[in-house]
Amino acid sequence: MVNRSQYRSRPGAQKSSNDRTRARSQRIKQPVGSSIVVNGILVLAGIYFLLPIVWVLIAATKTPGQLFNSFGLWFSDSPQAWQNLVNVFTQDNGIFSVWILNSVLYAAVGAFVAMVISAACGYALAKYVFRGRETLFSIILGGVLVPATVIALPLYFLLNSVGLTGTYWAVLLPSMVSPFGVYLARIHANAAVPDEVIEAARIDGAGDLRIFGSIATRMMMPALVTIFLFQFVTIWNNYLLPLVMLNRTETFPITLGLTLWNSQTQRDPMFYQLVVTGSAVSAILLVVLMVSLQRFWKADLTAGATKG
Repeated sequence: MVNRSQYRSRPGAQKSSNDRTRARSQRIKQPVGSSIVVNGILVLAGIYFLLPIVWVLIAATKTPGQLFNSFGLWFSDSPQAWQNLVNVFTQDNGIFSVWILNSVLYAAVGAFVAMVISAACGYALAKYVFRGRETLFSIILGGVLVPATVIALPLYFLLNSVGLTGTYWAVLLPSMVSPFGVYLARIHANAAVPDEVIEAARIDGAGDLRIFGSIATRMMMPALVTIFLFQFVTIWNNYLLPLVMLNRTETFPITLGLTLWNSQTQRDPMFYQLVVTGSAVSAILLVVLMVSLQRFWKADLTAGATKG
């Protein structure tokens, strides 16, 4: 028979048990005051970011008169959210629906192509050694520091020279480039795609394109989702680029369309409510997108926590 007392008295087992007990006690003995301060700061930050969304959602249920004559963070006695939605989607022959479709087109297509390009560039910069690699990466990274206002006018002249201004391509083409996405993809490719896996795939006869498409992209999926979301939100909220490039209301995204309605509030105060309700619809669509893609981050965090 096996004597269990021998296993209990092993120095390695006792040391491991003592280390776990010590680590557990250190976590338990964290100062209560610091936890309260940290949680308090997080609560204040959450209120700061959520307060405008709460206000616009509540304001979307009010009439134009109640919008200015009632408390902003409480519902009115006679909410009319449905009527406000009907007014938004029927104003100007339903142009708001066209603006939503345009925003979805610009943001979804631009973000997807930017994600693919960023993944390919980041993977190549991380896993292939060639002359001038770091210089090229520094140039790409410098694009993150260039404000959009600086390149808006040069982009206009460039696209105008080939006759693309005023079309969907004038917004789509610049949206397909994301220097920050290349940076994030390279960092994640370095950390998530081991060189040993690439070498093993090459030994098995897989080509570089197949390794990237079948293996690397799956390992980089959390970073790709992050790049897609960041680029999607950036394009969705972009105002300057459509303002410079577009001249027909049929091609406007939501940001430019709501600004057009806001410019008419002096003529007709009803447009205040249209702008507020349209902003609420735009915010809800972004929240739905974030919640639907959140599982990718949770899956990555769980996988990272269970790796030994």
